Amino acid sequence: DLPRELHSWRQMADYSPEMRQFACLLHLYHIKAYDYLRKILPLPHPYSLTKQAAAGFSSDIFLQLQEKVERGDQAYRHCAVLVQDVSLQKQQEWDPQTKRLTGFVDLGAGTLDADEAPLASEAIILMAVGISSPWTAPLGNFLVNSTSGHFLAQLLRQAISKLNSIGIVVLVVTSGASARGAETARALGIRINARRIRCTFQHPPGSAHSIAYFFDVCHALLLVRNALQCFQKVEWLGDTMWWQHVVELAALREQRALELCSPESGRAGSKGSYHLKVNLATLLFSEGVAEALEHLQKLGLASFQNCSGTVKFVRLMSSLCDVFYSRSLYGKEPLLAGNYTKISSLFEEAKSCFVNLKDSLGRYIIKSKRKLGFLCFLLNAESLKWLSSNYTFPEDTPSHHLHTHAFSLDPLEQFLRVLQQACGSSGSPTCAVFQAAYHKLLASCSLAPGSPHSSANASPWHVSLWQRRALTLGSIRFQCHPAPGRTLAPEYPYSAGLLLPSSALSNALTDLSLYAQSLTCTAGWLAEQLALDLQCEACLASLFETDESRLRCSSVLYIKKLGGLSLPSASVHHITSISEQVLNQYSKVGGATKNTKLWYLPLEQKVFQELLGESPLFPTLTNHLFEGELSINNHYTVLVKEITRSYLNVRTNPAQHLNLKYPCGRHKLKRLKGKHLFPSPLGSCQSS
Repeated sequence: DLPRELHSWRQMADYSPEMRQFACLLHLYHIKAYDYLRKILPLPHPYSLTKQAAAGFSSDIFLQLQEKVERGDQAYRHCAVLVQDVSLQKQQEWDPQTKRLTGFVDLGAGTLDADEAPLASEAIILMAVGISSPWTAPLGNFLVNSTSGHFLAQLLRQAISKLNSIGIVVLVVTSGASARGAETARALGIRINARRIRCTFQHPPGSAHSIAYFFDVCHALLLVRNALQCFQKVEWLGDTMWWQHVVELAALREQRALELCSPESGRAGSKGSYHLKVNLATLLFSEGVAEALEHLQKLGLASFQNCSGTVKFVRLMSSLCDVFYSRSLYGKEPLLAGNYTKISSLFEEAKSCFVNLKDSLGRYIIKSKRKLGFLCFLLNAESLKWLSSNYTFPEDTPSHHLHTHAFSLDPLEQFLRVLQQACGSSGSPTCAVFQAAYHKLLASCSLAPGSPHSSANASPWHVSLWQRRALTLGSIRFQCHPAPGRTLAPEYPYSAGLLLPSSALSNALTDLSLYAQSLTCTAGWLAEQLALDLQCEACLASLFETDESRLRCSSVLYIKKLGGLSLPSASVHHITSISEQVLNQYSKVGGATKNTKLWYLPLEQKVFQELLGESPLFPTLTNHLFEGELSINNHYTVLVKEITRSYLNVRTNPAQHLNLKYPCGRHKLKRLKGKHLFPSPLGSCQSS
């Protein structure tokens, strides 16, 4: 199909689809071979191969980046390049606009119009991420049938060359911690061996410029978790880590504390008991889990004796995660350009541990088939040490911090989450749907730091931890003890006095003490429902009234209960109280049809207006408010929105949310024993 005459290869406009396919494939698979053939055949310049295609590199993005660099913006002079694949449905479709079949392999030169053209099963996406400033830029997508590490390595080199040509220096490349990722690293020249690690490669090959290689930390943590779960017991240098300690912690059922709480200042004579409850949103490898194990050991629980080795290992992994997941000045501490000494001792401790890890039979894990996760951490440690000691910030750089969060795949996975939502389905999209969604996002892409294009449409409820859900204590509990669907606890129907639709007359005749009691019951039930979905440890702890004097970490909570109901925190109670007041006022005014989106929006806005100027909510989240990339997406704002929306939904649709079988008037309000002693949470946020 390719012409032999040299004059047929002269101008790009004369290139047939077959010629463009041949040139693009040859350049992607072997750059040196392409450069050699350019001396014989007038092949097109590599830059012009994909600039006119739907797939391939996005020329508009590169032009925007070039403009930033030419204006002298130092934040765009250095970046990391991330690579990730997306599964596609192998399906051909007819495009009525182009009058062509779609769904085939496309590497940037268009699809080959022939019966032999293979259907695409994957999309490879490349993204550039700022190192000293949180900007992101999707560089391109490539539709492939199957791929290898060598192909991804050539694709990465081509992306690096294109970035270098517009004045951007690539310092880091990140891929997933998988067999394909390891093959990609080796194809680039990375050596992954515990005794001899080479963490950088040269680009162009043979030049003096080196680029560090990272594996995604979240993927590596999953591999480490799988290894520990497989071996159950690992030993190193006199210490022993037992996986069963983690399983027992995740499976620990709610237990009543021995001491009774003294009466609150709200109502004389009220008593409530504190119950020990595990925060299932806690990450497995976190300081919270280490403190929880130590606390349960001090309580004398038999399942947690001799867990010092487990605590030591979990604490080591937590420290590594703190280094590799620094986000901003408000989150975990960013890595300063010159603090090599600070991280070096931690990495030496980790290397000593990983290299000497043995299973119960005395075999070294670093030489086993479960070694990749540990090798990924060793390579990342060497890469970060090299970067910290060799990379210096220009004097006019706005932020002299290395945001190691940029070395993970989190920015790209957030973009993919928005892309999946734009595709309109939870499964694998077809090529046509994927391309339409990708170019729609690309059209609204902004390269400004903190731009919402990668996360604005993603649910902020999971803005920081949604991709790490498999690493929580909740996931471990579900593996060991799969739970049935959600059910309403039998104690909760006595809150139906408030939740069931009621008339103005019935409201006037309702006992005010029962009304306040019902409001608190509803807020407590709401907190427990939100806790089932919440993936942030600190935010989940802020939903309940807890005894902070017992334990300051939020992985083990002492939640106050009365009559089997978890009492909500003062902030949750205050938000639900304001929501109820607004609902009572607004429901008397005619307007839009109830239970529609237009009816709920004014209610939510009115609640937010009432909350403005009040005492600050969630005082325990002071250092946690700015972990979202946008002010509208930080955890404080998300909590207020979710509590308000959930309460309004439950309040106006009780039968739908509580599965109530009886209409209004048939449910009897269950009373607690004794007087009307159900205390409403008191504190700085108490409503009048």
